[in-house]
Amino acid sequence: MLHGIRRDLQEQLVNEGYRVRVYVPYGTAWYPYFVRRLAERPANLWFFISNYLRA
Repeated sequence: MLHGIRRDLQEQLVNEGYRVRVYVPYGTAWYPYFVRRLAERPANLWFFISNYLRA
């Protein structure tokens, strides 16, 4: 799962015994990649903002 998106679901899955991988983009082109991923699905923007404000 993408870092910062649906952290509540990530924790729920772990608590249920599932293994969860969190994908963290890095390197020199991380920001354009991040913006593309948010644009792919507009709901991702809401998830990102809500998780960012919780932290």
